[in-house]
Amino acid sequence: MSDVLVVSEHRRGELRDVSLELLTAGRELADALGGDLHVAVVAGDVDRFADELNRPGVDRIHAVENGEEFDHTVYAAAVETLVGEVDPTAVLAPNSVNGLDYAPAVAERLALPLVTDVLGFEYDADDGLTVTREMYGSKVETSVAVDGDRFCLTVRGGEFVPAEGVGDAEVASVDVEAPASGARVKGFEEVGGGDVDIADADVLVSVGRGIGEEENLELVEELADALDATLSSSRPIVDNGWLPKNRQVGQSGKVVTPDVYLAVGISGAVQHVAGMKGSETIVAINTDPNAPIFDIADYGIVGDLFDVVPELIAEFE
Repeated sequence: MSDVLVVSEHRRGELRDVSLELLTAGRELADALGGDLHVAVVAGDVDRFADELNRPGVDRIHAVENGEEFDHTVYAAAVETLVGEVDPTAVLAPNSVNGLDYAPAVAERLALPLVTDVLGFEYDADDGLTVTREMYGSKVETSVAVDGDRFCLTVRGGEFVPAEGVGDAEVASVDVEAPASGARVKGFEEVGGGDVDIADADVLVSVGRGIGEEENLELVEELADALDATLSSSRPIVDNGWLPKNRQVGQSGKVVTPDVYLAVGISGAVQHVAGMKGSETIVAINTDPNAPIFDIADYGIVGDLFDVVPELIAEFE
Protein backbone atom coordinates (compact mmCIF):
# COMPACT_ATOMS: atom_id res chain seq x y z
CA MET A 1 0.00 0.00 0.00
CA SER A 2 2.47 2.63 -1.19
CA ASP A 3 1.12 3.37 -4.66
CA VAL A 4 -0.49 6.54 -5.98
CA LEU A 5 -3.65 6.71 -8.10
CA VAL A 6 -4.09 9.77 -10.31
CA VAL A 7 -7.51 10.45 -11.84
CA SER A 8 -7.18 12.22 -15.19
CA GLU A 9 -9.69 14.66 -16.64
CA HIS A 10 -10.98 15.41 -20.12
CA ARG A 11 -13.64 17.68 -21.51
CA ARG A 12 -15.30 17.84 -24.91
CA GLY A 13 -13.00 15.20 -26.34
CA GLU A 14 -9.72 16.74 -25.17
CA LEU A 15 -7.45 15.75 -22.31
CA ARG A 16 -7.00 18.69 -19.95
CA ASP A 17 -3.53 20.05 -19.12
CA VAL A 18 -4.06 19.40 -15.42
CA SER A 19 -4.01 15.66 -16.17
CA LEU A 20 -0.39 15.84 -17.31
CA GLU A 21 0.48 18.07 -14.36
CA LEU A 22 -0.98 15.45 -12.03
CA LEU A 23 1.35 12.85 -13.53
CA THR A 24 4.30 14.93 -12.34
CA ALA A 25 2.75 15.40 -8.90
CA GLY A 26 1.80 11.74 -8.69
CA ARG A 27 5.25 10.51 -9.69
CA GLU A 28 6.85 12.82 -7.11
CA LEU A 29 4.63 11.44 -4.37
CA ALA A 30 5.02 7.83 -5.53
CA ASP A 31 8.81 8.22 -5.37
CA ALA A 32 8.56 9.53 -1.82
CA LEU A 33 6.30 6.62 -0.87
CA GLY A 34 8.39 4.05 -2.74
CA GLY A 35 5.46 2.88 -4.86
CA ASP A 36 4.05 2.81 -8.38
CA LEU A 37 2.05 5.45 -10.22
CA HIS A 38 -1.36 4.35 -11.50
CA VAL A 39 -3.49 6.56 -13.73
CA ALA A 40 -7.24 6.30 -14.31
CA VAL A 41 -8.93 7.51 -17.48
CA VAL A 42 -12.70 7.40 -17.23
CA ALA A 43 -15.16 7.69 -20.14
CA GLY A 44 -14.66 9.23 -23.55
CA ASP A 45 -12.04 8.05 -26.04
CA VAL A 46 -10.11 6.05 -23.43
CA ASP A 47 -7.68 4.53 -25.94
CA ARG A 48 -6.54 7.93 -27.21
CA PHE A 49 -6.44 9.44 -23.74
CA ALA A 50 -4.44 6.47 -22.41
CA ASP A 51 -1.92 6.99 -25.21
CA GLU A 52 -1.59 10.68 -24.31
CA LEU A 53 -1.16 9.82 -20.63
CA ASN A 54 1.49 7.20 -21.28
CA ARG A 55 4.42 9.32 -20.11
CA PRO A 56 7.68 8.32 -18.40
CA GLY A 57 7.09 7.48 -14.74
CA VAL A 58 3.60 6.07 -15.26
CA ASP A 59 3.48 2.37 -14.33
CA ARG A 60 -0.07 1.38 -15.19
CA ILE A 61 -3.07 3.05 -16.87
CA HIS A 62 -6.60 1.91 -16.06
CA ALA A 63 -9.17 2.58 -18.78
CA VAL A 64 -12.84 2.71 -17.79
CA GLU A 65 -15.09 2.73 -20.85
CA ASN A 66 -18.28 4.08 -19.28
CA GLY A 67 -19.94 6.98 -21.10
CA GLU A 68 -18.55 9.94 -23.01
CA GLU A 69 -18.47 12.96 -20.71
CA PHE A 70 -18.21 13.52 -16.98
CA ASP A 71 -20.85 11.82 -14.87
CA HIS A 72 -20.65 11.94 -11.07
CA THR A 73 -22.06 8.45 -10.61
CA VAL A 74 -19.64 6.86 -13.07
CA TYR A 75 -16.55 8.68 -11.81
CA ALA A 76 -17.30 7.98 -8.15
CA ALA A 77 -17.91 4.30 -8.88
CA ALA A 78 -14.80 4.05 -11.07
CA VAL A 79 -12.51 5.62 -8.47
CA GLU A 80 -13.95 3.45 -5.69
CA THR A 81 -13.45 0.33 -7.82
CA LEU A 82 -9.87 1.26 -8.66
CA VAL A 83 -9.02 2.07 -5.05
CA GLY A 84 -10.24 -1.42 -4.19
CA GLU A 85 -8.04 -2.99 -6.88
CA VAL A 86 -4.91 -0.84 -6.56
CA ASP A 87 -5.08 -0.20 -2.80
CA PRO A 88 -3.17 3.10 -3.11
CA THR A 89 -1.87 5.24 -0.30
CA ALA A 90 -2.92 8.40 -2.17
CA VAL A 91 -5.63 9.39 -4.64
CA LEU A 92 -4.92 12.57 -6.61
CA ALA A 93 -7.63 14.40 -8.55
CA PRO A 94 -7.77 17.82 -10.22
CA ASN A 95 -9.02 20.70 -8.10
CA SER A 96 -11.59 21.41 -10.80
CA VAL A 97 -15.37 21.55 -10.98
CA ASN A 98 -15.38 17.84 -11.81
CA GLY A 99 -12.74 16.84 -9.29
CA LEU A 100 -14.48 18.70 -6.48
CA ASP A 101 -17.68 16.90 -7.46
CA TYR A 102 -16.60 13.27 -7.01
CA ALA A 103 -13.50 13.45 -4.77
CA PRO A 104 -15.40 14.41 -1.58
CA ALA A 105 -17.94 11.65 -2.21
CA VAL A 106 -15.20 9.04 -2.68
CA ALA A 107 -13.29 10.27 0.37
CA GLU A 108 -16.44 10.08 2.48
CA ARG A 109 -17.37 6.59 1.33
CA LEU A 110 -13.84 5.24 1.82
CA ALA A 111 -13.20 7.18 5.06
CA LEU A 112 -10.17 8.96 3.59
CA PRO A 113 -8.98 12.36 4.79
CA LEU A 114 -9.40 14.89 1.97
CA VAL A 115 -7.36 18.05 1.36
CA THR A 116 -8.47 20.30 -1.50
CA ASP A 117 -6.71 22.94 -3.59
CA VAL A 118 -3.25 21.57 -2.86
CA LEU A 119 -0.28 23.58 -4.18
CA GLY A 120 2.49 21.20 -3.14
CA PHE A 121 3.40 18.52 -0.64
CA GLU A 122 6.19 16.78 1.25
CA TYR A 123 6.20 13.23 2.52
CA ASP A 124 8.38 11.84 5.27
CA ALA A 125 8.23 8.24 6.49
CA ASP A 126 8.25 9.40 10.11
CA ASP A 127 6.11 12.54 9.93
CA GLY A 128 3.76 11.51 7.13
CA LEU A 129 2.28 13.91 4.57
CA THR A 130 2.36 17.69 4.79
CA VAL A 131 0.58 19.68 2.10
CA THR A 132 0.79 23.33 1.14
CA ARG A 133 -2.35 25.30 0.44
CA GLU A 134 -3.52 28.91 0.60
CA MET A 135 -5.99 30.45 3.04
CA TYR A 136 -7.78 33.73 3.64
CA GLY A 137 -8.35 34.49 -0.03
CA SER A 138 -4.81 33.43 -0.99
CA LYS A 139 -3.31 36.00 1.36
CA VAL A 140 -1.30 33.41 3.29
CA GLU A 141 0.29 30.06 2.42
CA THR A 142 -0.08 27.35 5.04
CA SER A 143 1.26 23.88 5.74
CA VAL A 144 -1.28 21.24 6.71
CA ALA A 145 -0.34 17.90 8.30
CA VAL A 146 -2.53 15.07 7.04
CA ASP A 147 -3.58 12.65 9.76
CA GLY A 148 -3.87 9.23 8.17
CA ASP A 149 -1.99 6.46 6.39
CA ARG A 150 -4.12 6.94 3.27
CA PHE A 151 -5.48 10.17 1.84
CA CYS A 152 -7.14 11.95 -1.07
CA LEU A 153 -5.90 15.26 -2.53
CA THR A 154 -7.26 17.62 -5.16
CA VAL A 155 -4.38 19.49 -6.79
CA ARG A 156 -4.62 23.01 -8.21
CA GLY A 157 -3.87 23.33 -11.91
CA GLY A 158 -0.75 25.20 -12.99
CA GLU A 159 1.32 24.23 -9.92
CA PHE A 160 3.25 21.31 -11.42
CA VAL A 161 5.11 21.04 -14.73
CA PRO A 162 3.23 18.81 -17.22
CA ALA A 163 4.85 15.42 -17.77
CA GLU A 164 6.54 15.04 -21.14
CA GLY A 165 7.91 12.22 -23.26
CA VAL A 166 6.70 8.75 -24.17
CA GLY A 167 6.37 6.05 -21.55
CA ASP A 168 5.90 2.30 -21.56
CA ALA A 169 3.07 1.87 -19.06
CA GLU A 170 0.78 -1.12 -19.21
CA VAL A 171 -2.78 -0.22 -20.21
CA ALA A 172 -5.60 -2.32 -18.81
CA SER A 173 -9.35 -2.15 -19.33
CA VAL A 174 -11.45 -2.03 -16.17
CA ASP A 175 -15.10 -3.02 -15.89
CA VAL A 176 -17.04 -0.83 -13.50
CA GLU A 177 -20.58 -1.51 -12.42
CA ALA A 178 -21.93 1.99 -11.87
CA PRO A 179 -25.48 2.58 -10.61
CA ALA A 180 -27.88 4.08 -13.11
CA SER A 181 -27.27 7.82 -13.35
CA GLY A 182 -30.04 10.36 -13.18
CA ALA A 183 -28.11 12.90 -15.27
CA ARG A 184 -26.43 13.14 -18.63
CA VAL A 185 -24.45 15.81 -20.47
CA LYS A 186 -26.50 17.35 -23.27
CA GLY A 187 -24.07 20.07 -24.29
CA PHE A 188 -21.75 22.84 -23.16
CA GLU A 189 -22.24 26.59 -22.96
CA GLU A 190 -19.38 28.90 -22.08
CA VAL A 191 -20.00 31.53 -19.41
CA GLY A 192 -19.59 35.09 -20.53
CA GLY A 193 -19.58 34.62 -24.27
CA GLY A 194 -17.09 31.82 -24.81
CA ASP A 195 -15.46 33.38 -27.88
CA VAL A 196 -12.03 32.16 -26.71
CA ASP A 197 -10.51 29.97 -24.03
CA ILE A 198 -7.67 31.96 -22.51
CA ALA A 199 -6.36 28.78 -20.86
CA ASP A 200 -5.34 27.52 -24.31
CA ALA A 201 -3.45 30.66 -25.35
CA ASP A 202 0.32 30.59 -25.89
CA VAL A 203 0.63 34.36 -25.45
CA LEU A 204 -1.65 36.48 -23.26
CA VAL A 205 -1.80 40.26 -23.00
CA SER A 206 -3.66 40.94 -19.77
CA VAL A 207 -5.01 44.34 -18.77
CA GLY A 208 -5.78 45.69 -15.30
CA ARG A 209 -7.31 48.69 -13.62
CA GLY A 210 -4.34 50.81 -14.70
CA ILE A 211 -6.05 51.19 -18.09
CA GLY A 212 -8.32 53.76 -16.44
CA GLU A 213 -11.26 53.91 -18.84
CA GLU A 214 -13.06 51.41 -21.06
CA GLU A 215 -12.24 53.31 -24.24
CA ASN A 216 -8.54 52.84 -23.47
CA LEU A 217 -8.88 49.07 -23.92
CA GLU A 218 -8.48 49.61 -27.65
CA LEU A 219 -4.81 50.42 -27.11
CA VAL A 220 -4.15 47.09 -25.35
CA GLU A 221 -6.19 45.24 -27.98
CA GLU A 222 -3.85 46.70 -30.62
CA LEU A 223 -0.88 45.36 -28.67
CA ALA A 224 -2.48 41.92 -28.50
CA ASP A 225 -3.05 42.01 -32.26
CA ALA A 226 0.56 43.06 -32.90
CA LEU A 227 1.78 40.11 -30.81
CA ASP A 228 -0.81 37.70 -32.26
CA ALA A 229 -1.84 37.22 -28.65
CA THR A 230 -5.10 36.69 -26.78
CA LEU A 231 -6.54 39.45 -24.61
CA SER A 232 -7.27 38.69 -20.96
CA SER A 233 -7.76 40.77 -17.83
CA SER A 234 -7.78 41.04 -14.06
CA ARG A 235 -11.04 40.98 -12.12
CA PRO A 236 -11.75 44.76 -11.96
CA ILE A 237 -12.04 44.90 -15.75
CA VAL A 238 -14.65 42.13 -15.72
CA ASP A 239 -16.46 43.61 -12.70
CA ASN A 240 -16.77 46.88 -14.63
CA GLY A 241 -18.33 45.00 -17.54
CA TRP A 242 -15.56 45.99 -19.95
CA LEU A 243 -14.65 42.38 -20.82
CA PRO A 244 -16.63 39.14 -20.41
CA LYS A 245 -16.06 36.71 -17.55
CA ASN A 246 -14.28 34.15 -19.75
CA ARG A 247 -11.39 36.63 -20.14
CA GLN A 248 -10.66 36.86 -16.41
CA VAL A 249 -7.41 35.47 -15.00
CA GLY A 250 -7.16 34.72 -11.31
CA GLN A 251 -8.50 32.81 -8.36
CA SER A 252 -12.10 33.58 -9.31
CA GLY A 253 -11.35 33.38 -13.04
CA LYS A 254 -9.14 30.96 -14.94
CA VAL A 255 -5.72 29.53 -14.23
CA VAL A 256 -3.47 30.09 -17.23
CA THR A 257 0.04 28.89 -18.09
CA PRO A 258 0.98 30.56 -21.39
CA ASP A 259 4.48 30.79 -22.82
CA VAL A 260 4.33 34.56 -22.36
CA TYR A 261 2.10 36.58 -20.01
CA LEU A 262 2.24 40.35 -20.50
CA ALA A 263 0.59 42.18 -17.59
CA VAL A 264 -0.39 45.74 -18.50
CA GLY A 265 -1.44 47.98 -15.62
CA ILE A 266 -1.91 45.07 -13.21
CA SER A 267 -0.65 45.58 -9.65
CA GLY A 268 -0.36 41.87 -8.86
CA ALA A 269 -2.88 41.13 -6.11
CA VAL A 270 -2.54 37.61 -4.73
CA GLN A 271 -5.89 36.58 -6.21
CA HIS A 272 -4.67 37.47 -9.70
CA VAL A 273 -1.20 36.01 -9.26
CA ALA A 274 -2.75 32.69 -8.23
CA GLY A 275 -4.11 32.38 -11.76
CA MET A 276 -0.98 33.19 -13.78
CA LYS A 277 2.15 32.53 -11.75
CA GLY A 278 2.73 29.30 -13.69
CA SER A 279 3.36 31.23 -16.93
CA GLU A 280 6.71 30.43 -18.50
CA THR A 281 7.70 34.09 -18.98
CA ILE A 282 6.03 37.01 -17.22
CA VAL A 283 6.45 40.60 -18.40
CA ALA A 284 4.95 43.46 -16.39
CA ILE A 285 4.28 47.12 -17.17
CA ASN A 286 3.39 49.33 -14.21
CA THR A 287 4.11 52.86 -13.03
CA ASP A 288 4.71 51.67 -9.45
CA PRO A 289 8.20 50.16 -9.03
CA ASN A 290 6.99 48.50 -5.82
CA ALA A 291 3.98 46.81 -7.41
CA PRO A 292 3.75 43.14 -6.29
CA ILE A 293 3.61 42.00 -9.92
CA PHE A 294 7.33 42.79 -10.21
CA ASP A 295 8.07 40.18 -7.52
CA ILE A 296 7.17 37.38 -9.93
CA ALA A 297 7.91 39.07 -13.28
CA ASP A 298 10.85 37.87 -15.36
CA TYR A 299 10.99 41.29 -17.06
CA GLY A 300 9.59 44.56 -15.77
CA ILE A 301 9.01 47.96 -17.32
CA VAL A 302 8.43 50.79 -14.85
CA GLY A 303 6.53 53.37 -16.84
CA ASP A 304 3.19 54.74 -17.98
CA LEU A 305 1.44 52.13 -20.11
CA PHE A 306 0.16 54.91 -22.37
CA ASP A 307 3.78 55.68 -23.24
CA VAL A 308 5.12 52.12 -23.26
CA VAL A 309 2.38 50.25 -25.12
CA PRO A 310 2.43 52.44 -28.28
CA GLU A 311 6.19 51.91 -28.52
CA LEU A 312 5.74 48.14 -28.19
CA ILE A 313 3.04 48.16 -30.86
CA ALA A 314 5.31 50.07 -33.24
CA GLU A 315 8.19 47.68 -32.53
CA PHE A 316 6.19 44.48 -33.09
CA GLU A 317 4.33 45.77 -36.12
